[in-house]
Amino acid sequence: MSTRRGVGLSAFQNRSNLSDSFATHGAALRSSHLSSLQTQLSVFQSLLHTFALQHGETIKRDPSFRAEFARMCNAIGVDPLAGSNVKGKTGKGRGSWWAQMLGGDVNDFYFGLAVRVVEVCRESRGENGGLLGVKECKERVRKGKGIGGGMEVSDDDILRAVKSLNPLGSGFSIVYVGSKQMIRSIPKELNTDQATVLEAIQVLGYVTVSMLQDNLNWVFARTETVINDLLADSLVWVDAKAVEKEYWSPAFMQDFDN
Repeated sequence: MSTRRGVGLSAFQNRSNLSDSFATHGAALRSSHLSSLQTQLSVFQSLLHTFALQHGETIKRDPSFRAEFARMCNAIGVDPLAGSNVKGKTGKGRGSWWAQMLGGDVNDFYFGLAVRVVEVCRESRGENGGLLGVKECKERVRKGKGIGGGMEVSDDDILRAVKSLNPLGSGFSIVYVGSKQMIRSIPKELNTDQATVLEAIQVLGYVTVSMLQDNLNWVFARTETVINDLLADSLVWVDAKAVEKEYWSPAFMQDFDN
């Protein structure tokens, strides 16, 4: 007669206890790992705080140094402009991380720069239809006498200033036309045909109706429509004295001048 016994209830109970033990051990490991990461992050932030206090003047004065410092912040998940509050320096609010680290000066710098970017975009809207190159905006800010003008700023500063406007729902955003970063200061989106024509102008300097028809295989009506739409929005200018009308974009003229 076989003496082999079947699996009893105690075996199932042991398996359940083992599963509970693994779950408890896993939870303890996750908790320990999270605690270790929080400690490391706290140490990094403390060191970053000390670095900011020691090099505050250089951060405010040198745009390249300021950009590298901002990248250090982003690397550990600190957004320098997060939670910005204009009351941070003198009011009840704590202000942004910039304000807490550097007494509000850098925070004020970016808000002042954002105001100047808005001014530059509005001043030039009649020339470019609300599409201004980041580098051209930077040069105008450097030469300007308004708020944020007459100071050394970098492309990174301009991009961060535009980003700081997002919570306001201002309609300002960064778009790419070809390989060039542009500030769009109007809520209207470029359609595919308009973007294609502007990219062609970026490469060639200007376009004509026949150039677009020959290279893109567009029919005349499609070409005329997109050109007229760009003209209506002041995104292109026309040279009517050429043998065939040439269409130039003021947003890219500075590139060819350089």
